[in-house]
Amino acid sequence: MNLWMRLRAGVLLAFVVAASGCASIYVDGTTKEVPAAQFKKPATARPVQVLFEFQTKGVANARATDLLKARVVEQVKASGLFSTVAETPVDGGALLSITLNNVPLTDDAFTKGFITGFTFGLAGSQVSDGYVCTARYLGGPAAAPVTKQARHAIHASLGVSGAPANAVKADNATAAAQTMTQQVISNVLNDLSQDAQFK
Repeated sequence: MNLWMRLRAGVLLAFVVAASGCASIYVDGTTKEVPAAQFKKPATARPVQVLFEFQTKGVANARATDLLKARVVEQVKASGLFSTVAETPVDGGALLSITLNNVPLTDDAFTKGFITGFTFGLAGSQVSDGYVCTARYLGGPAAAPVTKQARHAIHASLGVSGAPANAVKADNATAAAQTMTQQVISNVLNDLSQDAQFK
């Protein structure tokens, strides 16, 4: 086998290893879930319409939105902050808009994965994705908006790279996304509940 054929075979193997799903997924441990029991409940709960959108680098990601939307709506319902939660307009016009934006934290993730695959997993690398959750609440058409924001991250270790510090291993990428979403949304809901403008 000549040099070109060996190099070509090595590159092909690198892609197979990098794409084979042999990554360990971790949810960052910095952002903890805030139990709904700690939220400051309003004196009189009101109905609210909830809108949720998942974004990737600021662009709507319909597949991820569909994956997480029902869980987000249920979490808002379970918060105890509203009398009813609907996905359509409600009496009084209150609206809670939640956006979860996936932003890269690790530069050149493709190259890192490629190098890990090319060295048969011996080099190891870590890729991290950041998530910025923004909750914007309008108590009614004439009310001033109340905006809260929280951040989170998910890490993937490729090859023999060790576990990230202060992180919890997830069973898979879907479980990691669901846990991260639950935790980060609990933080924005808690911050919203503590704001004097939340009525």
